[in-house]
Amino acid sequence: MTLDRLDIARTLLAAAPVVDGHNDLPWAMRNQVGYDLDAIDLAADQRGRLHTDLDRLRAGGVGAQFWSVYVSAKLAGDRAVTATLEQIDFVRALVDRFPHRLRLALTADDMEAARAEGRIASLMGAEGGHSINSSLATLRALYQLGVRYMTLTHNDNVPWADSATDEPAAHGLTRFGEEVVREMNRLGMLVDLSHTSPDTMRHALRVSQSPVIFSHSSSRAVHDHPRNIPDDVLAQLPANGGVAMVTFVPQFISAEAHGWTDRAARALEAQGFHALAHTPDAMKVLRAFEADDPRPIATTATVADHLDHMRDVAGVDHLGIGGDFDGVAFTPAGLDDVSGYPNLIAELLDRRWSEADLAKLTWGNAVRVLRAAEDAAREQAVTRKPSIATLEQLDGQDG
Repeated sequence: MTLDRLDIARTLLAAAPVVDGHNDLPWAMRNQVGYDLDAIDLAADQRGRLHTDLDRLRAGGVGAQFWSVYVSAKLAGDRAVTATLEQIDFVRALVDRFPHRLRLALTADDMEAARAEGRIASLMGAEGGHSINSSLATLRALYQLGVRYMTLTHNDNVPWADSATDEPAAHGLTRFGEEVVREMNRLGMLVDLSHTSPDTMRHALRVSQSPVIFSHSSSRAVHDHPRNIPDDVLAQLPANGGVAMVTFVPQFISAEAHGWTDRAARALEAQGFHALAHTPDAMKVLRAFEADDPRPIATTATVADHLDHMRDVAGVDHLGIGGDFDGVAFTPAGLDDVSGYPNLIAELLDRRWSEADLAKLTWGNAVRVLRAAEDAAREQAVTRKPSIATLEQLDGQDG
């Protein structure tokens, strides 16, 4: 990669900045300092502690960020709802703390306005249907508070949808799961199919009347990880209008990194940590493990391999970026933190991606898909009332 390519990449990002589909900074701030914005100054360099701070977002050419208001699936029922509200509260506090650098964005027009002002549009996505505790009223409340996508599952099934990393139960969506998708369409909330099983992906695509997204998933054909998207699903995105946002998580994009991560997870569990933990104490265990079992390094080229294949299958109009920064222990070389996006764009320039296609990947497609969801919601508002259906009514289960 030449310096000229990197300069061109930065120029391109100045005009068409990155819309990143998934960043776990809110959960990291919860775990590290209980959301205390005085304890960690995000206007200062937080390298070594976080993947994200405001200066590195700007250096990376980020123009819009979907902040994940993720909560652990261990927080079930009302505890999950409460924690999601706390996550939302943090994002709003973050935007209020830095009003000259961030702008809360609820619509595609807000995203465009933030770009024109030189501020980073801040959107929110809920990661996992457990956040609504099987309540459509709670889903509507999250939308009113600013949540603009919901990932139907996280790593575990919910009562109405199957996860990619749990045992099949519904084999897609239940009747209530279908109603969740329809209600999201009515609201204009994007249906996010990252983390879901292929059957859930296919089922949601059959039900949804609005474009879907994958906020942070890569290609299963390039690396056969259950968190990635099969080709037959990618091939449905043009008809649906949706967007698949490639992720940088090493174990999702590299077979070698996947194997190492599985071994490292066993080492973590042997020391009493969760398999996916990356707290400071857990990182000490991982670093010790890495000293004995060197970690394979994914790179920007690894991510670009996924994008090349996804473009071949779905087309460039249906691709985006969802890094998953501050949600993982390790990242690819060249994509070490949120300042690294120019390195990926330079890699794609080397692969003959056109400037117009790169502008779609970074900015255009994500803005279009949110606008399409808004347009579809306005149309449905004429004919569809808010659903008051319950899990018990539709599936015979007690929510």
